[in-house]
Amino acid sequence: MDKSDIFDQLSDEIHQCKQCDLFKTRTNPVVGEGSLDADLFFIGEAPGFNEDKRGRPFVGRAGAILDELLQSIDLKRSDIFIANILKCRPPNNRNPTKTEINLCTHFLERQLEIVNPKIIIPMGSFSSAYIFSKYDLPFSKISEVHGKLFTKNTLYSNLRIIPMYHPAVATYNPNKISVLLEDINKVKQYIISKSV
Repeated sequence: MDKSDIFDQLSDEIHQCKQCDLFKTRTNPVVGEGSLDADLFFIGEAPGFNEDKRGRPFVGRAGAILDELLQSIDLKRSDIFIANILKCRPPNNRNPTKTEINLCTHFLERQLEIVNPKIIIPMGSFSSAYIFSKYDLPFSKISEVHGKLFTKNTLYSNLRIIPMYHPAVATYNPNKISVLLEDINKVKQYIISKSV
């Protein structure tokens, strides 16, 4: 099977998943989307209201901000892959629970294996904490690690991790957009330095 077949199979599993109670309240699971050959893999927290309705990641206000950030470094959604820690929306957009994260992240793990990115950009506290734990990196809080480059040697590659604030932060604190732009620019700098 090629990558797209494996991904389609995984997508079917996510649509059938009933491992936690979130399947009872979701409208649509949000699998994730983008290039299966992307060098950049962005990870959010969980679907929100708009994502749950449409079954696509980052289509609400935070998604519009993410699109602006990508445009600022000459990228489109089709250039990256984007997914969430959870595939289903927690009721009232509450935070994910530890149990939900533990039950759901095996889907994200498999997505990371399929795409095999060079750079992972976890957005926000939950995705950053998860990725740092996965790669045995010390995590304190997002305010201390955002915009910094972390390197992890894996079996197959030299993986880069650049955590960012979640784009939603700029929907309730417009001053954070400048921080988000600085952080995404660090991603651009790394891409340029590796392509020269």
